[in-house]
Amino acid sequence: MRLSETLGRQVVSTASAATVGSIHELVIDPQTAAVVAMILKKTDDGDTLRWSDIVAFGADAVTVTGADKLTSTPPEIADLHRKTHRIMGKRVLTSAGDELGTVADVEFDPDTGGVTALVLGDGRVAGGRLVGAGSYAVVVRDE
Repeated sequence: MRLSETLGRQVVSTASAATVGSIHELVIDPQTAAVVAMILKKTDDGDTLRWSDIVAFGADAVTVTGADKLTSTPPEIADLHRKTHRIMGKRVLTSAGDELGTVADVEFDPDTGGVTALVLGDGRVAGGRLVGAGSYAVVVRDE
């Protein structure tokens, strides 16, 4: 699944069948190469949903047991959510300093949240190569 496909997707409570919000952004931890949280909009109970608190990430909606899983953004998620750590739109450099392109999208496994690939304008880089993200670029291991 691509990150761009998830934006606006509804998050629904399995307890009440009510919509608790919609996905505004996914938060990726570059060091673990995984989605760790979702930032939601149109919520009443907080704006952050940790990946570990979802029941399922389906093709049409994300399910959670209830709105009580939403929280204010904890510091560790807020740090990853800062512009300097975001991946989308950043140039991609290898650990040897070679530029590969710019991140156009991110593919992830909807079952685990693991990043499977960085989609560049003219290619892909395996998610397992991801080392980190900073204000200047995303760094990936050399092949």
